[in-house]
Amino acid sequence: MKSLATSISSIELARPIRVAVDGRTASGKTTLADELAEQLIAVGRDVIRTSIDGFHRPKAERYARGRHSPEGYYYDARDLDAINALLLSPLGAGGNHEYRTASFDLLNDQAIKQAARIASSDAILIVDGTFLQRPELVENWDLVIFVETTEATSAQRGVGRDTQLLGGIEAARQLYAARYQPAYRLYETICAPATSADVVFNNEDVDRPVLTVRGNGRLPA
Repeated sequence: MKSLATSISSIELARPIRVAVDGRTASGKTTLADELAEQLIAVGRDVIRTSIDGFHRPKAERYARGRHSPEGYYYDARDLDAINALLLSPLGAGGNHEYRTASFDLLNDQAIKQAARIASSDAILIVDGTFLQRPELVENWDLVIFVETTEATSAQRGVGRDTQLLGGIEAARQLYAARYQPAYRLYETICAPATSADVVFNNEDVDRPVLTVRGNGRLPA
């Protein structure tokens, strides 16, 4: 992790660096993103650490195709226009550095208007979430880290984590089997995220993760 943080810190742009931490639900994206942020902060970098969970769409839209619909999860769960307009584009080339990390209050199912913050030119934005390499978002990342696990491992971790949140173990299992896992298969078919990422972090064994950097030139050698 330290070597990855060092490589990211070495990227030279005249604006903030936008880093995506992509992967399956419950693959370990949040943990990796948090650890990476800590490493960068430790070497004196200004880090903006957030997720795409602040950009959900209203419940009526998220579940319009049904609570267990994988297409509903992939296509309807998050407001992609808001992610671009409020968070990613302002930190990109020609952006004004005025960013927001949320547009929606999921708990109260209502839109919010967050006050803008100003990013420094040398800031590093680290965003974790699912489906971050979909066509609507992929051009607005400067670096993509993909957290890799098998479907079975992701489901096991996710059901254990989300049992209470999703209404019990059987409800959690059903949602993973019917909604989350098929939605990810759809994402794989459309975007091939493990192949197109700049960095792959295999997290199948949390005690022995494997980091692979692609030879695409985005990270310094």
